[in-house]
Amino acid sequence: MPIELPIVWIILLNVAGWPVIQLSLAWVFTRMPVTWFNPGGARAWEQSGRFYERVFGIKSWKDRLPDASRWFGGGFAKGTLAGTNADYLRRFIRETWRGELCHWFALGCTPVFFLWNPWWADLVMIAYGLAANLPCILAQRYNRWRFQRLLARRF
Repeated sequence: MPIELPIVWIILLNVAGWPVIQLSLAWVFTRMPVTWFNPGGARAWEQSGRFYERVFGIKSWKDRLPDASRWFGGGFAKGTLAGTNADYLRRFIRETWRGELCHWFALGCTPVFFLWNPWWADLVMIAYGLAANLPCILAQRYNRWRFQRLLARRF
């Protein structure tokens, strides 16, 4: 804890910090051109998304996650599939990479909280960062696999 602050400020920074980080990153990422996002190659261990079904039971909870991309103008809604043509599916796949990277960046901001928190609160911030971002990362990766399979079957 390099910065000593009164407890009220620590609580305020902790409570307000995560929403500010998450929403700021979401806004910035929605402003980036979609052409910047290319998910790259497949990972064998993901087993075309089946890994997420088997290990995390993702089908039962992924639809309950919020989709903040719609909160900003120009965001691409990923809550439901709005089409099945090849161009739309390719765009959706790119958008899952955009969403995943946004959540990785948010998780990467966790050490900022180490500046003013005692060590035990650092652990709480790490736990919160993982709880708030990891489910979204998993859902983005899972959906990307689903749409890549759909695209390969149809086109």
